[in-house]
Amino acid sequence: MDRAELAAYCLSKPGAEETYPWGDVDLVVKVGGKAFAFLGPETVGVKCGRDAAEASEWRDRYPGAITVSSYIGRYGWNAVDFSGPVPADEVRELVDGSYDAIVAALPKSKRPS
Repeated sequence: MDRAELAAYCLSKPGAEETYPWGDVDLVVKVGGKAFAFLGPETVGVKCGRDAAEASEWRDRYPGAITVSSYIGRYGWNAVDFSGPVPADEVRELVDGSYDAIVAALPKSKRPS
């Protein structure tokens, strides 16, 4: 899976917004004002569980290809190498799970219809 394909997949989610808070290299995809994907040149940061313990299951499956996200890893966020080690269908599954977790935490007024 390449970066353009992954960005298009993230942005196809209902209510997805494209933002570049740190310059034009890192895309942050939000829904309802909350990030669900941090898309860098080679990795995507996604929420992979309620906490770090749940997120560690993915890291155990793909050692080296899925790592703890800097700063927010303790909250269940992982950085996923989308360039090949993790199959594209599982990258999409991780994006879907992250999106669903963020939408579920939004107030009803901010959820996409």
